[in-house]
Amino acid sequence: MKADTPLIAHVLFRLGTGGLENGVVNLINHLPADKYRHAVICMTDYTSFRERITRDDVDVYCLHKKPGKDLAVYLRLWRLLRKIKPDILHTRNLSALEAQLPGFLAGIKHRIHGEHGRDLDDVDGTNPRYVLLRKLFRPLVQRYIPMSKDLESWLRQQIQVPSYKISQLYNGVDLNRFKLSAEPPLELLPLEFRSPELTIIGTVGRQDPVKDQITLVEAFIHLVSTYPEVKDKVRLVLVGTGVLQEKLRTMVDAKDLNDSVWFAGERSDVAEIMRTLDIFVLPSINEGISNTILEAMATALPVIATDVGGNPELVINNETGLLIAKQNPVAMSQAIKYYLDHPELLTAHGNAARRRCESVFSLNRMLADYAQVYDQIMSH
Repeated sequence: MKADTPLIAHVLFRLGTGGLENGVVNLINHLPADKYRHAVICMTDYTSFRERITRDDVDVYCLHKKPGKDLAVYLRLWRLLRKIKPDILHTRNLSALEAQLPGFLAGIKHRIHGEHGRDLDDVDGTNPRYVLLRKLFRPLVQRYIPMSKDLESWLRQQIQVPSYKISQLYNGVDLNRFKLSAEPPLELLPLEFRSPELTIIGTVGRQDPVKDQITLVEAFIHLVSTYPEVKDKVRLVLVGTGVLQEKLRTMVDAKDLNDSVWFAGERSDVAEIMRTLDIFVLPSINEGISNTILEAMATALPVIATDVGGNPELVINNETGLLIAKQNPVAMSQAIKYYLDHPELLTAHGNAARRRCESVFSLNRMLADYAQVYDQIMSH
């Protein structure tokens, strides 16, 4: 590869399991190698998720930012940027936004910031301190990339970013990886989950308050207690780990549902696990554009999702899935029961979801959109 191939420095808080990180890895792995080189800078550190980067020419740096105020980390970042001299700085989310200042001071000519979604302490993006911070850094950012139309309108209205600085684009999903097959790999599931007669409900995501698996478990408990006749016909799969896990296990244990709920932990075979499910549920309190919804849609699964953030841009109600109010276990339970009562919709909505992925949310379309933004900013 030529040394004059432009280098993009992707700055993240941490390179671990997550939708944002998955999108960055997909971008790095699939953008043409002769067009762009990449480096990943973690404000804190990385996990084994780093191994998902398949290119062998990508350096990953850790700055080991301490909790709270750690001004020295920005000096370390400035030195690193002076050393590697990237052509483009691409920061993502509020936790990496402040890297724009060292980038500017290090003389990086092209600076991009991506907005992928928000956390529980700022669900609607109106936290005054965070709004002020974003406005202060606004002059340093030459291009914003929001992942949803919802985030785009928030940037315009709340942060007052001019339209010419915004390029909204959607995440894409690798349709080859989340391929369809006649026989689901049921051997991946616990023994008591393998009967083809069962309806398997599942979710994938870090077990964190903003992802709100609490509501999903409450909905499952409500379902089997309100309709005892379905208890032997449904199972729940929870993929992921996190701070909520102990509470979730306690809830399941208290209702004696350990044989009906599988805590699958963190998995590297999510694409295969998806193929064992019949219904995918995303109970989040807020979302940007959910990679796991896209992966479920690519697997031809109907999706029950909360009507928040970018979710309604993905899930078309009563066509590819069902949209429900957030933090409403009864509504979620009723949505699951609706599919149990109308099993023909599992296939109809699932197939419609796959077609929507193919036409709007393919990985190739995402790569073309990013390449266009990078090419445009490099030409100025």
